[in-house]
Amino acid sequence: MSFKLSKKSLKRLEGVHPDIVAVVKRAIELTPIDFGVTCGLRDLKTQERLVREKRSQTLKSKHLPQADGYSHAVDVVAYDSKGDICWEASVYDNICDAFALACKELLVDMKWGAAWSEGSIRGYTVSAEEHMNRYIDLRRSEQRRPFIDCPHFQLC
Repeated sequence: MSFKLSKKSLKRLEGVHPDIVAVVKRAIELTPIDFGVTCGLRDLKTQERLVREKRSQTLKSKHLPQADGYSHAVDVVAYDSKGDICWEASVYDNICDAFALACKELLVDMKWGAAWSEGSIRGYTVSAEEHMNRYIDLRRSEQRRPFIDCPHFQLC
């Protein structure tokens, strides 16, 4: 089954780097999980609020306009078969697998927010779930808490 981005999701891609836009549009065609875009370009005031609320960890977010004027990040939300929002990590690693296929086709390097240490998803040789688990294992071996942001994708 092929899904399509809503008008709202397409609107949220305005100001996002064209490579990311292309990947998102291709990933929605490839994914077995429906998703929408929740955030692309973000202003500094919003980012400061998210940091205060502990919903983001940095004021150097890739959602902010970068040197080329574009956001270099996008957040998505998954929908279940009834159209309800779904937050289970297993759903997002399936979405990431679709992003990885799109990145391979379009030759775009992106990172996934649930596997920060794993490099570009374009180079994934196993499932996104396995890469997320590797990241978690690495952080635990360093006695550091993993920062899992499953809905987040950004340019490398």
